[in-house]
Amino acid sequence: MRKLLGILLVIVVLSGCKKSPESTTQEVDMTELEFQYQKMPDKAPINPEATTIVDGWEEFKAFNASMDVLYRATNNEDLALAIDDLIEKEKNLNEGNYPELYDNFQIKSRQQVIRTYLYKVKAAISENQPTTEPTVQMLEAYNALRKQFNVIVNSQLDKKLILDEQ
Repeated sequence: MRKLLGILLVIVVLSGCKKSPESTTQEVDMTELEFQYQKMPDKAPINPEATTIVDGWEEFKAFNASMDVLYRATNNEDLALAIDDLIEKEKNLNEGNYPELYDNFQIKSRQQVIRTYLYKVKAAISENQPTTEPTVQMLEAYNALRKQFNVIVNSQLDKKLILDEQ
């Protein structure tokens, strides 16, 4: 009786260890995780007046050079290196001195949005999630910053006249 119980127990354990036809692990589609650099938007142009101001801004020039490296990324490994460099350059940009014309909330808020998307891309890379969409969002935020440079330079409004209540 003991031998029969032992054999029955072994059969039950082995049958319980049988692999089920439905796999419990999720298989991730690798094509979805690959970085699709073809979908990256083009850089927004900066007009000549804004370019003269930006050329004297060393922190932004370094950030812009790192952004150029991002545009050359073709896979997740390149993207990870470029994002790490961009995060460092963005920290330097945030702590650095802004040109007088660009030392305002309009520029700093757009920079905060870029920082948010930089960390979103970094999280997607570290969590092994799709990276194309957050990268495109970050580049759109970067283009918004570049467009704001043009808007500020082209603005003909005198804020002192508008805010002066005399």
